[in-house]
Amino acid sequence: MKNVTVRNLSDEVHRAIRIRAAEHGRSTEAEIRAILTDAVQPPGRIKLGTQLAEIWATEPFTEEEHAQLDNRDRTHHEPMEFGE
Repeated sequence: MKNVTVRNLSDEVHRAIRIRAAEHGRSTEAEIRAILTDAVQPPGRIKLGTQLAEIWATEPFTEEEHAQLDNRDRTHHEPMEFGE
């Protein structure tokens, strides 16, 4: 877990967060975490894995697509090395 320091927060904003935290039965710090989490990970966001699973469930590969996947290049490649 990372720590973040927020400087120069106005008294009005700090007071509003404290009130909101009390309404939710949380500490001010827990309320700030909840606000930040909701801001960057909203509940309705599209998740790539879920989206792909839904596509697969509704539109499975055709025989031709399966054949194309089976014929892909399976040559082993060494990982890239980056110089110093």
